[in-house]
Amino acid sequence: MTTPNKCLLIGSSEPYSGKTATLLGLASQLQARQIDFSYGKPIGTCFDEASKTSGSQTSEDCVDEDVAFLIDHLGLSSERVLPTSITLDSDTVRKRLCGDDRTDYATRIAEAATAGSGLVLLEGAGSLVEGELFDISTAQLAEKLDAPVMLVIRYRMGTFVDSLLAAKAMLGDRLVGVAINDVPIEAMDEMHDCIIPFLESRQISVFGTIPLSPLLSSISVAEIVQKLEAQVLCGNDRLDLMVETLQVGAMSVNSAIKYFQNARNSAIVTGGDRADIQLAALETATHCLILTGHRLTPPAMVLNRAEEVEIPVLSVELDTLTTIERIDAMFGQMRLQEPAKVQFIKQLIGEHFDLERLLASL
Repeated sequence: MTTPNKCLLIGSSEPYSGKTATLLGLASQLQARQIDFSYGKPIGTCFDEASKTSGSQTSEDCVDEDVAFLIDHLGLSSERVLPTSITLDSDTVRKRLCGDDRTDYATRIAEAATAGSGLVLLEGAGSLVEGELFDISTAQLAEKLDAPVMLVIRYRMGTFVDSLLAAKAMLGDRLVGVAINDVPIEAMDEMHDCIIPFLESRQISVFGTIPLSPLLSSISVAEIVQKLEAQVLCGNDRLDLMVETLQVGAMSVNSAIKYFQNARNSAIVTGGDRADIQLAALETATHCLILTGHRLTPPAMVLNRAEEVEIPVLSVELDTLTTIERIDAMFGQMRLQEPAKVQFIKQLIGEHFDLERLLASL
C-alpha cells in the first residue's frame, strides 16, 4: 500500500514525553501495513558522550541518538531517513546569538521534507518552544511546512490538560491530535469517561492513551554503572537486569527486611560499612546492591552470597544522598535500548493507538 506524500510533525510540550517510543510503535504499524514513509529528526538534540566531548557535534558528522535508534530498530534504508539540519548545542546557539549564523534552517528543513517519500514523519525537539531562536519551533515549522502536528504528552494529574489547551491555542487547527503517554491504570476510567470527551469537545482528537509501564520507566544496572561511574564488585554478567524502584537501607536489620520485601526489581542503596543491611538486601528480590562511601570493600561473605544469588554489587565514591538523587533522576528519562522495552512499546502502541484515525485525519 502507498500513501500520498504528506508531512506529519510529532512534537511534545516537554522533554521525555515519549516521542521516540511513540514513533517506534507508529512506524512499526506503518511497516506492517506496507505504508510507505520516511523519517527525520531535523533538530538534533541527543548525542552520545563521545560526540559531546570530542567537539565533533555537527549535523554533518554526528548522528542524533534517537535517529540512530530508529534506523537500527526499524531497519530504515538511507533514502528513507531525512538529514538532521541543525544541532542545538551551545556553540550553535552562541553563533546565532552573536550574529555569526544567519542560516535559514526552516527552508533547509522544508526542502529536505519535500524530498522525502510517502508519509514524512518529522520528530520535533524537546518542547514546543525549542528552536524558536532559529525560527524552527514546532509552530514555526508547522507553518513553514504547512503540516499537521501530533503531540505526545505525558500524563500528569491536574496539569497535562492545561498543557494541551495551551498547545491548542498555540497551534490552532494544525494540532491534528494527541497521544497521552504514561497513564496510570487507576486513571484510565476517568480518562475515557471525562477527560477524553472534554478534549474532543475542544477539537483535540485523542489518538491513544498509553498505559504507564514500570518496564518502560525502568533503568538497567549497566546504565546505573555508567551514570555513577561505579565499580562492579560482582555480577558483571547480570548488568542487563532492569531496576524499577529505588530503596535505601539505613535502618535496623529487622526493619530493613520488611522494607525490602515490599518492592521488587529494586536497587538497594546502603553504606559500604553496613554488612548486616547488605546481607539482608541479598535475601530479597533486589536486582542490584549499591554500596556508598569511599569504595569500601564489603566482607567476603557478602560478595560470596551475592555471587550465589546472582545479584550485582556496585561500589561508588558518592555519599548515599547524592547516589539516591542521581539514580532517582534517571527514572523515566532513559532512552529505549533494551530489546524487552523495544518489543513492549511496539505492543503497547499497537493495542492503544488508533493508527487508522490518524491516517484518516491526514
